[in-house]
Amino acid sequence: APIAVEKASEPMLARIPLLNRIDPFILMLIAVVVAASLLPVHGAGAVFAGGLTNAAIVLLFFLHGAKLSREAILSGFGAWRVHGTVLTATYVLFPLIGIAVRYLFAGWTSPALLDGLLFLCLLPSTVQSSVAFTAIARGNVAAAVCSASISNIAGIFLTPLLASLLIGHMATGSSDAIQKIAFQLLLPFIAGHLCRPLLLGLLDRHKALIGRVDRGSILLVVYTAFSASVVEGMWHRLDVADLALILAIDLAILAIVLLATWTAGRRLGFSREDEIVILFCGSKKSLVSGVPIAGTLFPAAMMGPVILPLMLFHQIQLMACAVIAQRYRSRMGG
Repeated sequence: APIAVEKASEPMLARIPLLNRIDPFILMLIAVVVAASLLPVHGAGAVFAGGLTNAAIVLLFFLHGAKLSREAILSGFGAWRVHGTVLTATYVLFPLIGIAVRYLFAGWTSPALLDGLLFLCLLPSTVQSSVAFTAIARGNVAAAVCSASISNIAGIFLTPLLASLLIGHMATGSSDAIQKIAFQLLLPFIAGHLCRPLLLGLLDRHKALIGRVDRGSILLVVYTAFSASVVEGMWHRLDVADLALILAIDLAILAIVLLATWTAGRRLGFSREDEIVILFCGSKKSLVSGVPIAGTLFPAAMMGPVILPLMLFHQIQLMACAVIAQRYRSRMGG
């Protein structure tokens, strides 16, 4: 499995300069936000879109479970110190930064945006980009697959739990949230993973189509979320200064975590290969998991400003990690 991941990532090497530009998916997200701002769905259409969005979230987590390779996880499970360090960065360091940001910038911008920044800090790591960048940098790919997968599985439980504890005024009640998490996230994920042996051939043959379904589902959730927020007057409450502040805070959060994970990898005596895993897996946040999880926790009218910091952070982390991965590879002479 590690060799397959390494080979699959090789075509990316020729496109490294492109990774330093805007991710095409971010352009699609921006287009969806503009569409929702100009033509928000409301009334009966909003009810229909809400039902469709719930179905898309279920489908997303079913596919997450189906794509999870048990063998790939087990092959890197022995690097428990690496996984522990990554989980500490993801679910201890990041949340502490999020709490500090929410406290320090209270009154500077919209409370919903501050909730979004804290929610961003509670999310699991990415899988695909963490593994790809680790492979490019010649790191321990098996450990990266394992760390990122464990982070995502833990996020199904930990992210909602931490959000309910730290974002106390979420309008979704705790019992309702638990029910939505169970039926929209956990059960589809388990069902997808149990069905993996039956779906493996289909997933391999139609990877591009599965990727489009993933992204299409996220775009639908974002459109519905921003539509509800626009109807509630989101753009009357936010301005360019708010967006600039959120962008600056996102940059600062990523810089702090990159420095912390790099330092931990060096000071705790990890090998170069494991240091790379800690850097990339410990500094990322998942847009693919974050958007549907937000959909289960927050009311539709809050979703727009809540996921906005995550959308910005997603692009920033891709740009920064593309540069870092290429520099690691250059130092290895290839």
